[in-house]
Amino acid sequence: AGTPLEINPNLPPERADVVIVGGGVVGLIAYWLKKKERVRGAVKVVVVEKPSHHYSQASTVLSVGGIRQQFSLPENIYLSLASADFLRNINEHLDVLNEDPVDLQFNQSGYLFLASEGTAHIMEENYRTQRNAGAQVSLLSPAQVKETFPWINTAGVALASHAGLENEGWFDPWSLLNAFRRKSMSMGVFSCHGQVTDFKYTTNVVTTVDGDQLQLKRIHSVKVQMPRSLEYQPVECSLVVNAAGASSAKLAEMLGVGAASEDAVAGIAVPVEPRKRRYVYVVHCPEGPGLDTPLVIDPSGVYFRREGLGGHYITGASPSESQEPDANNLDVDHQFFEEKIWPHLANRVPAFERLKVTSAWAGFYDYNTFDQNAIIGLHPLINNMYFATGFSGHGLQHSPAVGRAVAELILDGSFQTLDLSALGFRRILTQEPMLERNVV
Repeated sequence: AGTPLEINPNLPPERADVVIVGGGVVGLIAYWLKKKERVRGAVKVVVVEKPSHHYSQASTVLSVGGIRQQFSLPENIYLSLASADFLRNINEHLDVLNEDPVDLQFNQSGYLFLASEGTAHIMEENYRTQRNAGAQVSLLSPAQVKETFPWINTAGVALASHAGLENEGWFDPWSLLNAFRRKSMSMGVFSCHGQVTDFKYTTNVVTTVDGDQLQLKRIHSVKVQMPRSLEYQPVECSLVVNAAGASSAKLAEMLGVGAASEDAVAGIAVPVEPRKRRYVYVVHCPEGPGLDTPLVIDPSGVYFRREGLGGHYITGASPSESQEPDANNLDVDHQFFEEKIWPHLANRVPAFERLKVTSAWAGFYDYNTFDQNAIIGLHPLINNMYFATGFSGHGLQHSPAVGRAVAELILDGSFQTLDLSALGFRRILTQEPMLERNVV
């Protein structure tokens, strides 16, 4: 992919209302802040993102671009439904005067989850949750799967769930990232390349009813180091949004979060780290399934979808915890394809026995080690840092709805459209994980 649009090469301004750290799609909360401002120019927003050579490693760009309603947690389903609505009407939101319309290449072919005998009961529970949340999902017997998709071998499949042609499918991540950026810049957002290296903050010690002392911090400025330069700029601000993805825990550490401390709350780190959870392979198979191909998720965890019309498919799987690869590079493991992916593909779609790999890449997740779900909202000890991180692979698809939710927290003081309070920090402090069963 090329370099992103019109990033300002200059130092950021000395003052802003909001500094957003992270320029991926989740970081484009900036658009919603500007959209919600009551007077044009009322909210001064600065987005700090890593230099453009980091885009070759960005989670957004390396995503396979899927969006689905088929989750097990209502919050994730609501986020998907709201985001799908946004994507379907993208030009109502992100169109810029005298510019080309946005084309996301949104292909609403749906997801098809396949369950074995051992996991069919979980699929049934998830189905009830999904329907109650308003998702248009159907359960299919193996015979119905075979009737609808005759190219699938249904051996070992006890049940399937399919969302048809509404609110599920895939789109081009780069187009969404650039459309958000183009629109937010047209609204007056200042976006620059750089790295946040420090914060200026004050500490206020308060005593709880139990007699514990807590150190509450308030950020006053952000130090932005310019790329390949000794130059830096302190940016005074009212609040900071930590949308730094896999680097969000390191950013919080600069404020003492997760550091060894007598303060038990301060000692709890942001449980997000880079994980190389995504090996993606492009394969060519002219005899493979055609236009009606959904994004298929095998009981083994291997998935595939059509890529264009020329017999190309995108396929992959996440390595297991025990096979966790080195997160310091984005090297692709081709043996992983031969041993862990191809056998499952060929079993599920016999035509795939004759496929050829044409390219491959690897990608990071901002992996929430606590419960693989997003962390959205204020940190209890930093009264002006909002988090939007830890999406563990579904940040891209949820970004439109998450952006709106965080903007509501900032400008309205509470969630207005979707109540995402269950995704806040409290669950981490109380050690009550919200586990998502449908992790791909």
